[in-house]
Amino acid sequence: MDVILLERIAKLGHMGDTVKVKDGYARNFLLPQGKALRANAANKARFEAERAQLEARNNERKSEAAKIAEGLDGKTFVVVRAAGETGQLYGSVAARDVAEILAGEGFTVGRNMVNLNQPIKAIGLSNVSIALHPEVEVTVTLNVARSADEAERQARGEDLTSAEAIYGEDINDAARPDEFFTGDEEGYEEGEAAGEEGEENA
Repeated sequence: MDVILLERIAKLGHMGDTVKVKDGYARNFLLPQGKALRANAANKARFEAERAQLEARNNERKSEAAKIAEGLDGKTFVVVRAAGETGQLYGSVAARDVAEILAGEGFTVGRNMVNLNQPIKAIGLSNVSIALHPEVEVTVTLNVARSADEAERQARGEDLTSAEAIYGEDINDAARPDEFFTGDEEGYEEGEAAGEEGEENA
């Protein structure tokens, strides 16, 4: 289907461009969201008549988005979630969660503005792109951790999913079985030999 774009759409075109898109994309997203019109003579005339108004509205939205971007771009948000020892979350952090987290910090961001290809399913630092406007995009960092203390450690560069971080020691320095024996080693060995001899005579 050919459509006339009423605003810039990433990887598609700019306002006023006539582009060919899949019918489903046009019917389910572009047309109902008011982002495009079917490309026909009547709509082309309508667009040209409203172009100045559309451009003015777009510039106003872009200006508002730029103001929000100044305070949002590059910020880090701590997200405390329950997770297992290996760092896997009991659940996930999805686009809706990101929007709610930002709203809690005073930033009005719609879920559809959060560019999260797949939900976050493990603790750690994740960069998330936020499209505040078709021409204004910022990046924020989510510090997903099991506690505020762990979030601080992650911010300093610690990897809390490693065995060392979990157990507080280098796994190569873990106690060997023979370190748990604290008695007379010779007597221990003699006892083992006597036990074996007794089993043979039984």
